[in-house]
Amino acid sequence: MAKLGLESPSRRAFLGGTGALVVAVALPLKSLAQSGAAKVLAGEAGAQSFAPNAFVRIATDDTVTVLIKHIEFGQGPFTGLATLVAEELDADWAQIRAEHAPADATLYANAAFGPIQGTGGSTAMAVSYELMRKAGAAARVMLVAAAAKAWSVPPAEITVAKGVVAHEATGRSSGFGALAEAAAQEAPPAEPALKTPDRFVYIGKDMPKLDTGGKLDGSALFTLDVYRDGMLTAVVAHPDKLGAKVASVDETAARAVPGVVDVKTLGSGVAVYAETTFAALKGRRALAVAWDETGAETRSSAEIAAAAQEAARGRGALAREAGSVDEAFKGEGTILQAEYLFPYLAHAPMEPLDAVIARSEDGIEAWMGSQIQTLDQGTIAAVCGVEPAKVAIHTMLAGGSFGRRAQPTSHLAAEAAQAFMAAGGTRPVKLMWTREDDIRGGYYRPLMAHRLRGLVAPDGAILAWEQVIAGQSFLAGSPFEGMVQNGIDPTMVEGASDLHYAIPNLHVSVHTLPSPVTTLWWRSVGHTHTGYAVETFLDELLERGGKDPVEGRLALLAEEPRLAGVLSRAAEIAGWGRAPGEGRAFGVAAVHSFNSYVAQIAEVSIEGGVPRVHRVWCAVDCGLAVNPNVVAAQMEGGIGYGLGAMLFDEITLEAGGAVRQSNFHDYRSLRIGEMPEVEVAIVPSTENPTGVGEPGVPPIAPAVANAMRRLTGRTPRRLPVVAAV
Repeated sequence: MAKLGLESPSRRAFLGGTGALVVAVALPLKSLAQSGAAKVLAGEAGAQSFAPNAFVRIATDDTVTVLIKHIEFGQGPFTGLATLVAEELDADWAQIRAEHAPADATLYANAAFGPIQGTGGSTAMAVSYELMRKAGAAARVMLVAAAAKAWSVPPAEITVAKGVVAHEATGRSSGFGALAEAAAQEAPPAEPALKTPDRFVYIGKDMPKLDTGGKLDGSALFTLDVYRDGMLTAVVAHPDKLGAKVASVDETAARAVPGVVDVKTLGSGVAVYAETTFAALKGRRALAVAWDETGAETRSSAEIAAAAQEAARGRGALAREAGSVDEAFKGEGTILQAEYLFPYLAHAPMEPLDAVIARSEDGIEAWMGSQIQTLDQGTIAAVCGVEPAKVAIHTMLAGGSFGRRAQPTSHLAAEAAQAFMAAGGTRPVKLMWTREDDIRGGYYRPLMAHRLRGLVAPDGAILAWEQVIAGQSFLAGSPFEGMVQNGIDPTMVEGASDLHYAIPNLHVSVHTLPSPVTTLWWRSVGHTHTGYAVETFLDELLERGGKDPVEGRLALLAEEPRLAGVLSRAAEIAGWGRAPGEGRAFGVAAVHSFNSYVAQIAEVSIEGGVPRVHRVWCAVDCGLAVNPNVVAAQMEGGIGYGLGAMLFDEITLEAGGAVRQSNFHDYRSLRIGEMPEVEVAIVPSTENPTGVGEPGVPPIAPAVANAMRRLTGRTPRRLPVVAAV
């Protein structure tokens, strides 16, 4: 039997367990029970179960396994989506388990993405809230129906609580497992009734995360843990300059390294195959590769930045216009102008990229932390010459992503499949990227420049706002190019083109500047730079107009009650209006992103010329908070991630185009001693849930910058701050 360390789930595993009850719900829109899922199939060892295109599996040992269509890389979908099933099923939390669903867009598409299975844009809870509740409710109805027939009592007299099905009048009761086989014969209801919020037991409560235990005791499986019999490890030598290609290679020294099995040239570089990771890395170091730099980026990042800043000094493609900015600027008042520059940023997840590809009996199997399974599945199929349905992707737990694993071009899947096929397409291949490969390998948050101009009237009112953005589009030329409308990539202008502050005269435009540097969405995408530019520039305009930063914002948010609500709540918990500690200042920012609303207030001092963030008060409105502890954790994590990037991080291209940074020593994360104390307030809401994976990031940098201006008299216009000090 092929080894997987601890055996990874397969499609057959979803059928495991005698008499298991599996409930499927149709995707993507209305969450109606799928009639085809009622078909009973013979599984292994004669076990009976529904077809594995399902969300809920109930085994004879009473465990309830929820199949999660979204990858779990720390943001909480295992726990959050399983909570919805447990709520409507009336299961006991102790019996709930979670597993990644198979890669199958016909069943597991993300309704926000169309016919594509994938995770991103903080959509997992938003698109699955009703869907997963109905899956749990349908399973409950079927269990009750089975019990009613077995006990010859009306279904209406049966209750379910904490995993026990009971009939009070006769004193009979049963766990789920004993009823699973009979329940499997019941037709799933098309529209199961859902609980009203006043009956919620789990939704809105702090439930323990389902994936924590395995991560603590080491039983959780990541791609690194996957081993197959006869497996080779492959590492790829990529060019030093982004966009370069292999011209020639001398393999002699690499092949002489003990353990090295083969060397092959791929489209992305030169792959070295070995029996061990150590041998593969040593063999790669021994390669002598000449690169064709004809299509490479050979400018330095300073040169790229200068071009972006120059472009932003003139207007670009119109993203939004209201009133007449040009006429407004002819009027009386104070004009403020500012230029901002934001660097390339790497994602730097704790687990670098990796994937395992193997031949199966009827196709290809892949194990990887796939964030967009449908694209990866299609890419592997094309490279390996099979139909996409013949590619089984096992989505593994992943050690972070921040956008890095959401690849429109599926470049990791393509490289893994190419490495597998180049080696003969028979022996399993594990492709591994080191952290240096990832930090230097491109797919960065684009370098962006902003120019802003604002007009403050003598009475303090903000009358005009002009914002021009210049940078690179990562959607152009990708499978998501259809999102680009009228030459405008919406991810470049989000947070600016939809400005929520009531300013009568507004102009927002954008320049798209091509480069061979490969770029990608980064946690909170365009809001990473627009949130900073908007919130710091607004703060300065309010100051010029003699307005309090909180009260001035609230006056501009009369038509935006939810954004005003989080701002008011953050001010309340921070005690806005009181004096900060000696040598300290408060800064505030509020950003609406991914349909959630977040405001943050930071208390900052300057120590040795470097900002020190002591406390952050955060208020979030993400609709109904299914798991408040997950929401708070994502706000805290977003604050730490955004603060580290704001203070320290940039990817620098040297003269000639080579990337300077390589690992955490020169592209570092926020250290634990630098993490501020954080207080999170979740604003109560009856709205459906929205995302929390990304919205915690955008407000922290401008909140800190606004505090810094109060201490130093200037706003940092170029990030990172420490490099600029």
